[in-house]
Amino acid sequence: MRYLCLVHLNEATLDALPEPEMQQLVRASSAYDEVLEASGHLVAAHALRSPSEALHLRSRGGKVITLDGPHAEVKEQLLGFILIEATDLQDAIDVAGKIPCAAYGTIELRAVSGA
Repeated sequence: MRYLCLVHLNEATLDALPEPEMQQLVRASSAYDEVLEASGHLVAAHALRSPSEALHLRSRGGKVITLDGPHAEVKEQLLGFILIEATDLQDAIDVAGKIPCAAYGTIELRAVSGA
């Protein structure tokens, strides 16, 4: 079954990390992606650009409306995702719990419907 690991972090907290610590987090994240790929868990993984660049869309009456802010203030923003293949929920929890960014924020784990 597939699970989506949504990586929620506070962008300001990440920006405030000392450069060596940030580089270590990047290296650890890349290394963990390699572990997931080797184990057959990894389907896809990507960091997302800053939430300040996000665009919200709505479709009303056949017209698309774009909203470029301001967006709701939240403590943690969606900054990346990892799509995994897991044998069951416990396997997915085990995989998600080792994501290096979990030490700095929250990993939201969602089962992918129909996958």
